[in-house]
Amino acid sequence: MLLLTNPAVISIFVMIVLCLLRVNVLLSIVFSTLIAGLLSDMGLVQTINLMIKGMSGNMSIALSYIFLGILAVAISTGNLTKVLVYRVSLLVENKKNLFVFLIAFLACFAENLIPIHIAFIPILIPPLLGLMNALKIDRRAVACALAFGLEAPYICIPVGFGLIYQTIIQEQMLQNGIRVSIFDIASVMWIGGLAMLFGLMLAVLILYRKPREYNGELLDQKFMQLKEVRLQKDDYMALLGAAIAFSAQIITSSLPLGAFIGIIFMIVTGVIKWEKMDKVVDDGIKSMALIAFIMLIASGFAEVLKESGGVQQLVEVTANVVGGKLGGIVLMLLVGLLVTMGIGTSFGTIPVIATFYCPLCIELGFSVSAIILLLGIAGALGDAGSPASDTTIGPTMGLNIDGQHNHIWDTCVPTFLVYNISLLIFGVIGTFILG
Repeated sequence: MLLLTNPAVISIFVMIVLCLLRVNVLLSIVFSTLIAGLLSDMGLVQTINLMIKGMSGNMSIALSYIFLGILAVAISTGNLTKVLVYRVSLLVENKKNLFVFLIAFLACFAENLIPIHIAFIPILIPPLLGLMNALKIDRRAVACALAFGLEAPYICIPVGFGLIYQTIIQEQMLQNGIRVSIFDIASVMWIGGLAMLFGLMLAVLILYRKPREYNGELLDQKFMQLKEVRLQKDDYMALLGAAIAFSAQIITSSLPLGAFIGIIFMIVTGVIKWEKMDKVVDDGIKSMALIAFIMLIASGFAEVLKESGGVQQLVEVTANVVGGKLGGIVLMLLVGLLVTMGIGTSFGTIPVIATFYCPLCIELGFSVSAIILLLGIAGALGDAGSPASDTTIGPTMGLNIDGQHNHIWDTCVPTFLVYNISLLIFGVIGTFILG
């Protein structure tokens, strides 16, 4: 009964329902935040003030997205993406499944090798829509492929965003008296990556394999002219700028600083023309402004949920009703799913749940490896499928450029089904075996 009055549970449920009813995502999150505040006797003004205060939690991420958007627009002004699109078309020909798997493969690089996250999507995906239409590819499969590339690498590979995620797990476990190394975490989190791969296969080969028709020209004239495009000096400089941004991010451990250094390099080398600088910046901000604001609002929502005590109560109730190891695993994973669905970020879920999960796991006699897997997958659950997550907002941003791809029904619902069910099953089995 406590859960029926829990402000976190109710507000997250309200947010999900509103999104399913196609209410704007940003407005849905704000409304749900107010619901959480009112149910916690905060009052509207206090709730809004707390939400605004909490928005600073994702300020670095939002700034990163803005700078990465500018970087992406700067790269897209040259021939680099045009050549890439043409090469992809030659490689896949009429092989639909190969195309979708290739998209997933390329997306993985944006998480680890060149950690620009979703910034590549507005560059790469819109020019490929004509090819997708020609192949009659169900865009839900492509949304699942993009979500795979955005989530699977950070779950199981300790490089780029993966290093950030696994470092958070390490720090939270250390704070709760469990000494682990990044190597220890990576040695078991491959199970989460395997779950994601299973979900990708399910989406591409079974659920969304049938042809789907979309309105619009199959291959526009611009696409047909891509075979004449050649790389120029500025394109090589843009590629070097992306590499410099990546290197600077690794050296400074700051994604926004790395992206900013990459932008400055492109200005100095003339990739971003002085007279076109304002337009590149404006277009970059426009391309990423919505997701940046949603991430800020989601951080404010998370702050209100924490202040309400609802999340703490939710975890405590879980601790009190677990029925042995198996029951504990299932309940903790489900709570992780609910929390991440609400706040929209796996990175923010780990600190919320670790304080209670670690002592509970020790009490139940779990091994260190089992605790790592349980905590890592509990945080990852809900990232795919959450209306407030960049793992879903990013794919929609690229696939809905012509207004034929719905955020909730064509991105959130498909990614929720294929990845959260897979992660839940693999998480339960993997944690139980590791004991």
